[in-house]
Amino acid sequence: MTKAIIATLALTATVVFAGPAFAEKFKAALDGKSEVPPNASTGTGTADIDYDAATKKLSWKLTYSGLSGPAKAAHFHGPAEPGQNGKVEVAIPGATSSPADGSATLTDAQAADLEGGKLYINVHTEANPGGEIRGQVTK
Repeated sequence: MTKAIIATLALTATVVFAGPAFAEKFKAALDGKSEVPPNASTGTGTADIDYDAATKKLSWKLTYSGLSGPAKAAHFHGPAEPGQNGKVEVAIPGATSSPADGSATLTDAQAADLEGGKLYINVHTEANPGGEIRGQVTK
C-alpha cells in the first residue's frame, strides 16, 4: 500500500468512529425551588445530555432522588426561560425509576429551543403533578 492509501484509510476510520465525539454537552440540575411556582421538595436530580446537531439526536441520562413519592413522569418542556412554564416537548420514557436513559430526534423548533437555552426538564409526582423538581437545560 502506498502512504496516500494508508493515510486515507486512517482518516476515514477517524471520521467514522469519532461521530459521537462531536456531540454537544448539555446538563440540568433539578430541584423544587426551580419549579414554577417553587415548592419545598427536598428532591434533587441531574441530567447529562448529549446533542448531535447533524442528526438532531438528543440523548440523556436523568437521575433523581428524595422525591415526595414515586415519579409519575418526566419531560423536556419549552420553550421557556427560567421562571416560566412551557408545554411538553419530549417525553422521557422510563422516568418512573432513576436513572432513566433515552434518546429522541428533535424537530427544527425543538433544536432551536435547546440551543437557545429554552428547554427544561421536570419530574412529576402525585403530590406535585405539575412538577416536583425542575432544571433548565444549559451548555
